[in-house]
Amino acid sequence: MRTLCVTILAVAVAAYAANAAPFNVIDFGAKGDGVTDDTAAFQAAIDAVAERGAGKIIVPYSPKGYRIAGPGREFVDGKPCRGQLVIPPVPGLNIAFEGEMPCKLLYSYQVRPPESVKHNFTPTRFGTMRIRNTCIFSDWTPPEERNPKARPWTILSTVEGKYCTGKFSIARVTIENLEFRAHLDKDAMYPKGGCVNLQNSGEAIVRDSQFCLDDNVGDTVLKKSLQPNPCHTVGLMMSGDQNDNQVLNNVAVQGFRYGLVLGEHVVADYLYVHNCEEGIVFHDATHLSVINHVVAQHNRVILSTAPDGLFGHRAATCNIIVGSVNLESGTGLLPEVSQLVAGVSDPGNRLRGSLVWHQPWGDGKFPVVGAANFQITKFGAGR
Repeated sequence: MRTLCVTILAVAVAAYAANAAPFNVIDFGAKGDGVTDDTAAFQAAIDAVAERGAGKIIVPYSPKGYRIAGPGREFVDGKPCRGQLVIPPVPGLNIAFEGEMPCKLLYSYQVRPPESVKHNFTPTRFGTMRIRNTCIFSDWTPPEERNPKARPWTILSTVEGKYCTGKFSIARVTIENLEFRAHLDKDAMYPKGGCVNLQNSGEAIVRDSQFCLDDNVGDTVLKKSLQPNPCHTVGLMMSGDQNDNQVLNNVAVQGFRYGLVLGEHVVADYLYVHNCEEGIVFHDATHLSVINHVVAQHNRVILSTAPDGLFGHRAATCNIIVGSVNLESGTGLLPEVSQLVAGVSDPGNRLRGSLVWHQPWGDGKFPVVGAANFQITKFGAGR
């Protein structure tokens, strides 16, 4: 009888372990060859976690990347979504996505001219970007969305729910060691979609990941570079209002109209923000948010407050501490859209808190729009 009990217990433990083990996208049919459309495989893995209620999806490294070519879904069960990959609205769902190794950050953020070879720089060309990370890329072109209050199109998206002001539909999303690449329309020279929208997750944790374009920001031989984007695209949008536990660590974003869209309860450390029209955008931070360090290279605006209704968020007071911003202005360099216009743009004077900035070289300027209630200090400046 003892042997039988031990055997039954061993079988039960093995069954539990198998059920609790992480899911691997390869087991659901993903190829990662850069050619096969892996949309269905990724969605099947996501749905399997949703059915279980919690779990992790492992994405092994592939030198060609995982191609997501399926069209975005406008609605899920009548609720707004706009994602090629959808995290189903399952209350209490705790889902994680993990790549094989931390991302190497970032790619070309300026358009280097042909004569730059004498300075040991290769001229910037399309089609030269290598995949150095566990990469999920989209080559689907979404419809243009020029309404700032509408949901953005993204590769991965939550679904609008009914809980709290943020309309949460799930409990938590974690993303680690992954690179998402949105498609750059090289005729228009701007992306029409973004990377990840987590606005309907009550909590969000993102580490060692980046959100960028699938090509360089310009080509000096073709005389093309990133243009002002009429579409309201976003690299990474974190949770909406009344969220909790928002953590970003070693996260990069590049090439979007809005780089990072954030709210309250954010704690961030080492953010890279490059080639964005508005790099870090806060809509509402009633509860204090803290960013320890930002590397901001060639952004039109580094830190801004969102207009009321942007992506459905309400505009409110933003209580923020930014420990340090190290910036390069991009003045005189292409893309022109990435040349600094404002270090901080807060026309409604909603910001409360402080920021310290440092410019290692350049004109030493940090233009400010509004921000009457926000303390802005140049690093090393005397009292």
